[in-house]
Amino acid sequence: QVQLVESGGGLVQAGGSLRLSCAASGNIFSIATANWHREPPGKQRELVASITGGGTTNYADSVKGRFTISRDNAKNTVYLQMNTLKPEDTAVYYCYVRGPSTRGYVEVWGQGTLVTVSS
Repeated sequence: QVQLVESGGGLVQAGGSLRLSCAASGNIFSIATANWHREPPGKQRELVASITGGGTTNYADSVKGRFTISRDNAKNTVYLQMNTLKPEDTAVYYCYVRGPSTRGYVEVWGQGTLVTVSS
């Protein structure tokens, strides 16, 4: 089994920053690709940022220039640095990881972490 542990969410004022972490452990050798998604209250889950094994990143237009996705391969951890936060960034943030294991490639979702941005 693979476990994803997310951390770093919380309450922050508009204009502030937070850094989310997503650590993978268990039956996974490495993180091949990873995404951060978010689910605002009453809305559908949306893709926020992604990073490939080669380090290529992509971002939703709504977060470009403010959010940065990164990875620490030695720690099997993915990060989302969120700057200049806005109230509309309020959501539950989920990480998604895909990587090789003894059973082939596995895909795992984190439990979610709540980010609340006050105006």
